[in-house]
Amino acid sequence: MPRLGRADLHIHTSYSDGWPSPRAVIDHLVAVGDLDVIAITDHDSIEGALRAVDYAAPLRRAPHVIIGEEVSSRHGHILGLFMEKRVRPGLSAAATIHAIREQGGVAIAAHPFWRTDRSARGRSIHGVGWWAADLDFDAIEVENSTPGFYLFNQMARRLCEAAGRAELGNSDAHILDAIGRAYTSFPGRTPEALRSAIQKSRTRAHRERYRPLGLVRYAAWGIDRRRQRRIEAAR
Repeated sequence: MPRLGRADLHIHTSYSDGWPSPRAVIDHLVAVGDLDVIAITDHDSIEGALRAVDYAAPLRRAPHVIIGEEVSSRHGHILGLFMEKRVRPGLSAAATIHAIREQGGVAIAAHPFWRTDRSARGRSIHGVGWWAADLDFDAIEVENSTPGFYLFNQMARRLCEAAGRAELGNSDAHILDAIGRAYTSFPGRTPEALRSAIQKSRTRAHRERYRPLGLVRYAAWGIDRRRQRRIEAAR
C-alpha cells in the first residue's frame, strides 16, 4: 500500500510576519524532504506564495506549492487555498468564504478558538470560534503546532467532529523549525489528491514535538514580533 501524502497548509514567510523568505522555505523542504504539498498563506497577501511557486517549479525534490492566503475577516482568520487572486481583509466571515469559493478556492477555519473574544485593550479576533461550525467551511484546522495551543486544538477537534468537517493539521509556521510540526495526511501526494481528500473528509491531522532549539527560536521570533508591534503602535 502506497504511503499517505503529507501536507502543511499554513506557512508564513517574510511577505507577512514570518522570518524565512519563500526561497528559504523551499530550500529547507528540499533538504528535509518530508512534505509532499505545502501552502504559503501569508496574512492578506499571496505575493510570497507566488514567489514560492516560481522558485519551486524547476526543482526536482521540491514539494508542490499551493497558493494560499490567511485572510483577516471581521470574524477571524480564514485560510484560502488554491487561490488565484488576493481576498481583501475586513469582510465578514461569510463574505470571505464566498470570495474564496468564487475563484475555485477552499476555505479553512484556522485555529478557530485562539483569542476569539475582543478584550478591553482592543485586541483583534484571531479565530472564527463557533462560526467554524455555523458557516460552510471545507475543513477545520484541529492541530496547530504553535506552542501553547493544546487546549485550542482540543476544542477545535471536538467542534470538527460534531460538525462533520474535514480535519487538518498545520504548522502555522513563522520559522523554519516549525514547518511540518503539525501536518495533514491524505491519500495521494498531489494538490489535486489533497483537494479531493478534503472534499471527502479523508484527511487526518497529526502533530509532532518541537526540538528544544526550535522552541528557543520560536520564543525569539515571538520577542521580535512583540517589538515590531510596539514600533508600529508608536508610529
